[in-house]
Amino acid sequence: MQVYHLFGWFWIMNFIIALGQCVLAGAFASYYWAFDKKNDIPTFPVAASFYRTLRSVVLTNTLQTIFYSKVFVLILLLAFAKFSQPGQQSEIAKYLMKCLKCCFWCLEKFLKFLNKNAYIEIAVYGKNFCVSAKNAFFLLMRNILRVVVIDKVTDFLLFIGQLSITLGVGVGAFYWFERQKNLNYYLAPVFIIVIGSYVIASAFFNVYNMAIDTVFLCFLEDLERNDGSDTKPYYMSKRLKKIMGKKNKKNSDEEED
Repeated sequence: MQVYHLFGWFWIMNFIIALGQCVLAGAFASYYWAFDKKNDIPTFPVAASFYRTLRSVVLTNTLQTIFYSKVFVLILLLAFAKFSQPGQQSEIAKYLMKCLKCCFWCLEKFLKFLNKNAYIEIAVYGKNFCVSAKNAFFLLMRNILRVVVIDKVTDFLLFIGQLSITLGVGVGAFYWFERQKNLNYYLAPVFIIVIGSYVIASAFFNVYNMAIDTVFLCFLEDLERNDGSDTKPYYMSKRLKKIMGKKNKKNSDEEED
């Protein structure tokens, strides 16, 4: 029963993560790939993306892939942890276990990064998970310098945003509860509010992070598929064209967003 509940917990957790990321990616991609940013966007992009995601049979395969990889890593770590207790294994075995933990940690980070971009490809093109993961991986590898710069800058800015909101709410809560005379321990609600504000800020900024990743991946696809000509115009917004120094060979009034 414990193994059964562990299976269910992994499946539900990854289902919620995958569902949320696919729905957000589909909604943001519908904005990017709309040539006319005012008229071509669906009326309810989030609802339409949610419906497309639920219809996708490939989502189940994605969840199973994530689940089996995580359970496999968990079982290996538990097995090595059991045999590396003091007095049972040599120092070499303990060292190997630490190396395996480090490798599994790197593997998990890589799989999360790859899965997120695979979800974007699934939401945009509707292909299966393996094909989407392969296309996303090679697309990112062809633009590795841009990926590194955008990823690091995005992480830094989002971290600053989360930290600023958390500190601002914490300072405000501290001065507010400090003046309340009917509280014996005013730091307790301040501590709870700080934790809650960080969790809420992280949830909101995760949406921004998904938007940045989706737009960036669509931007790379746009550069490789189109050249700005009449037959292959860029789908990026007018502001993004100005930033990147790109333009379509059309009249300026036809390119307005």
